[in-house]
Amino acid sequence: MPDSDARLDALWTALATVIDPEIGLDIVTLGLVYGLEIRDDVAWITHTLTTPGCPMERIITEGIRRAAMSVEGIAGVETRLVWDPRWHSGMIAPGAWSR
Repeated sequence: MPDSDARLDALWTALATVIDPEIGLDIVTLGLVYGLEIRDDVAWITHTLTTPGCPMERIITEGIRRAAMSVEGIAGVETRLVWDPRWHSGMIAPGAWSR
């Protein structure tokens, strides 16, 4: 099994493939992923959405689960949706719109 650091790096890379369909940027670039942890072989992912009641919640959460399960050494995924701190456009990675 890959070590935890390698799996965390792989998780970040995998999550960068999850696109917010309304905005067109990935959730890592948008700053929606607040934390990653691996306990045993389970990925614990803390994230938010751009707004409470976001109609893309199911799509994004399912994308997170699929992306995390694609990482070698991850056998389960737990997601935690939080609203604090509240997301704002200043959390988008610099230069995101020029990519």
